[in-house]
Amino acid sequence: MTVLGGDASVQAGEGSIVRHDWTRDQAEALYELPFPDLMFLAQSVHRQHFDPTRLETASLLSIKTGGCPEDCGYCSQSAHYDTGLKATKLMDHHQVIATAQRAKAAGAERFCMAAAWRSPKDRDLDQVCDMVSAVKDLGMETCVTLGMLTPPQAERLKAAGLDYYNHNVDTSPEFYDRIITTRTLQDRIDTLAHVREAGIKTCCGGIIGMGEEVDDRLGMLVLLANLEAHPDSVPINMWNEVKGVPVNDTAARPDGLALVRLIAVARIMMPRSVVRLSAGRQYMSDELQSLCLLAGANSIFIGDVLLTTANPQAERDADLLARLGMTSSLVARQRADASEAAHRPSIA
Repeated sequence: MTVLGGDASVQAGEGSIVRHDWTRDQAEALYELPFPDLMFLAQSVHRQHFDPTRLETASLLSIKTGGCPEDCGYCSQSAHYDTGLKATKLMDHHQVIATAQRAKAAGAERFCMAAAWRSPKDRDLDQVCDMVSAVKDLGMETCVTLGMLTPPQAERLKAAGLDYYNHNVDTSPEFYDRIITTRTLQDRIDTLAHVREAGIKTCCGGIIGMGEEVDDRLGMLVLLANLEAHPDSVPINMWNEVKGVPVNDTAARPDGLALVRLIAVARIMMPRSVVRLSAGRQYMSDELQSLCLLAGANSIFIGDVLLTTANPQAERDADLLARLGMTSSLVARQRADASEAAHRPSIA
């Protein structure tokens, strides 16, 4: 099935081809396909690389909250804005590991640790490396997001057992300066290069609903798809309303079908990347989330909180996935708990 003509031609059977030469026009042509054609193409590409019934689950913990010197206009943790959030020190090692153990018991496969830094100091990195090693020993995949990294810092994290490093580009090159002024887009791309060169997988996506246009959302996907290597994970976040930040003045929650279309285009342009339906799921109906999964999203965060914002409860996620016939560690954990409860002797 050919769904585009000329130089932008894309066929359902071409999903195994990983390209790094996408243009805005090609991304726009995909986005504007008739909805049945777009969904068919995205699902065809998805099935070439993933089990379409399998969903990856991850858990996210803020190990150092607030006080960040960056001025990201969407962020509750920026020291530039009065958001009512109290800055904290780096969490105690034992607290972090205990949280990781609970996350694993709840069905998370990957444990992600986030610190509100511009870049980590070496003494802080020592502690984070210890946390990474300890979480790895639990049998979980590990991910951290700590801000900008130098090559030696990336190498230290790799030696500690880190699997993934998250560093989002956030938006398109054209819209970037309207959101952040204290860190350039090139700074972010440089850190991603340091991470890749150290042998760590990259997790990189962005946020929609900050006042950008559809063209900016597609520009972000083109930027990611034309990197030297596609991100291994691509989180698509829908901006959560935060008191006291500049984005409040321009934010507009995207239409649900616009989100589905974006997920589908991400799947087609980055066929081997895991696409994560990330922040903002609490605003989505079960039906909208189901369409996003059909469009090629195959990862979610579980847990009641994502850093400082809300997330759907695990019970709701497990119920939805079970109704869809999807498999995940979350569903398996919920079924095991239900079976254990059913066989537990009753006490008169």
